[in-house]
Amino acid sequence: MFITFEGIEGSGKSTAIKRLKDWLQEKGQGVTLTREPGGSRLGRTLRSILLDIGNNDLTGETELFLYLADRSQHVHQVIRPALDEGVGVISDRYADSTVVYQGYGRGLDPKILHQLNDVAVRGLWPDLTLLFDLEPEIGLKRAMTRNLQDGTCASEGRFEAESLAFHTRVREGYLTWAAINRDRFRIIDAAATPDEVFEQVRAAVADVFSIA
Repeated sequence: MFITFEGIEGSGKSTAIKRLKDWLQEKGQGVTLTREPGGSRLGRTLRSILLDIGNNDLTGETELFLYLADRSQHVHQVIRPALDEGVGVISDRYADSTVVYQGYGRGLDPKILHQLNDVAVRGLWPDLTLLFDLEPEIGLKRAMTRNLQDGTCASEGRFEAESLAFHTRVREGYLTWAAINRDRFRIIDAAATPDEVFEQVRAAVADVFSIA
């Protein structure tokens, strides 16, 4: 069981991820929670580079290869070992983020990005991807408020500092990519209440993995 959560900044993935883990454990499924960037030891160093607002001069290509390095190490050290031991994995972001953010957001070729990601993950794609869909204005407001409360505006605010036009392209890119990969994507209405959002998540997971 390999489930990934995707969405624009501030779409509310973190809360639902924790609730999903609890629900799956109640059903007897072992689960590992992880995230990108930063799921491995090397990844934590790369995260500090990728999300630091001071690194706003990174080119789209530099950003791309840093994410690919993070992902390759993440799969090798965290995701694949867990799956091989029969433990489910839930990741907050994965390869689709790069296809969408650096592709539809930055203007790189999504097809080439998919191919590069396939090399980085050695063909390991999720069984289910939950896309938290939300208006960019709402998501950005949520994300900026969260960063302010956590004191991470500088250390983790590089994408929040991007223009609304960029986040709009990302949102539209996610919806386009989900339509192309409709066999594994499920779209979640992230504007709903937390309980309603989780019910959408629970229903999707129960359906795909036949959990009563």
